[in-house]
Amino acid sequence: MSTEDVSASLASASSSAARDAAQTAIRGNRKKTPWVGIWSTVGIGFIVIYCLAPFYWMVVSSLRPDDEIFENTWWPRHPTFDNYGAVFSSGNHFGRGLINSLIVSVVVTVVALVVATFASYALARLDFRGKSALLLVVLATSMFPLVAIIVPLLKNFSDWGWTNTYQAMIIPDLSFSLPLAVWNLTSFFRQMPQELEQSAMVDGCTPGQAFRKIILPIAAPGIFTTAIIIFIGAWNEFLVAVTMIINSNMQPATVMLSKFTGDSQFNTPFGSQMAAGVIMTLPLVIMVLLFQRRIVAGLAAGGIKQ
Repeated sequence: MSTEDVSASLASASSSAARDAAQTAIRGNRKKTPWVGIWSTVGIGFIVIYCLAPFYWMVVSSLRPDDEIFENTWWPRHPTFDNYGAVFSSGNHFGRGLINSLIVSVVVTVVALVVATFASYALARLDFRGKSALLLVVLATSMFPLVAIIVPLLKNFSDWGWTNTYQAMIIPDLSFSLPLAVWNLTSFFRQMPQELEQSAMVDGCTPGQAFRKIILPIAAPGIFTTAIIIFIGAWNEFLVAVTMIINSNMQPATVMLSKFTGDSQFNTPFGSQMAAGVIMTLPLVIMVLLFQRRIVAGLAAGGIKQ
């Protein structure tokens, strides 16, 4: 037998062995795949139940009358919406609190996004000395515990006459939202190839036009995801508001909820408190459900390496 015949036989044997191994692996994967899918479904279901159980308990409690509030049934025997009516009674000012929360959250989100978008793009595209150190400083500013600086903030705001004002809530929220937004968007812009701007400028665009017409539309998922995170953080903020705001007409909904008394001044209105919690949570739940595709797209795009 010639050398060529031996080589051909060895190649044929190797090819057959590789094909048999591949088929065996495929059959093994087919056997494992159903179990993997089942366990994945079970795990996802457990996470969903774990996350939704507190909200479900809050909704059910908000529908219970006062004489059923401590029952452990899955659904109230006599569901009622009276607790929701008590939330908006004239003495609670809860509606005004929702408006205040909305004003603060929208202003914080818009200002933080505008500043962070330009700053992040500059940090991602420009090369200058100390850029890495600057990013670390930006990140470090968000690591200070708020409870450690709340007293100096109160002293400064009192001296400036800022207590019981919107800026007393907006400025601290911005100081913690901006570092997060800058860090997220800088990572997002870094994933974009610089050829995008170069191609646009070859076609006659100025750097500003390339940023506005090319980069911003592509970065929209990441910017939108950052906006959702900032809005949720500002909407849920409590410590600054309860420290700086005494006037009930200026307090946000989180502070209103902590001092909520419903229609009773002698008994703790658990049902009304649960109803107020549901009302505060629903806007966030609806917003996330409506824009979940953009949120997932932004999170996924930020983790892809070009």
